[in-house]
Amino acid sequence: MEQVTARYSQLVMPNDLNNIGTLFGGKMVSWMDIAAAKAIQRFLRGTEAAGGVTKAIDEVVFSEPVFGGEWVNFDATVISAGTTSITVRVSVRAENAGGNARDVCEAIFTMVAVKKGGGGRWVKVAHGKSLN
Repeated sequence: MEQVTARYSQLVMPNDLNNIGTLFGGKMVSWMDIAAAKAIQRFLRGTEAAGGVTKAIDEVVFSEPVFGGEWVNFDATVISAGTTSITVRVSVRAENAGGNARDVCEAIFTMVAVKKGGGGRWVKVAHGKSLN
């Protein structure tokens, strides 16, 4: 299977800032989760899975602050797949109005493929895919 990637961008607005005027870390993680979800939705095409949910986020590293008015660009790449799980690396770059970009954050997300089971409950499901 070819490499599965997804890109996602957000403009940092005043409501996204913390009390010292930089992007709130929780907002960054939320946006990273969306980027990871977009990548696994592509990965799961053609399977019985309805989508995926976040199981774990490993070592979120905030390397640079992000400021209001900057674009935050997310690159999500599926890096491994188990029976029900999919591991996604999300790398983040911030871009200022002058077009200067820098690495600002990275994390590894473990997602689990799910489908709606009996009684309307969501259950994990084998997706039957690999990266080979």
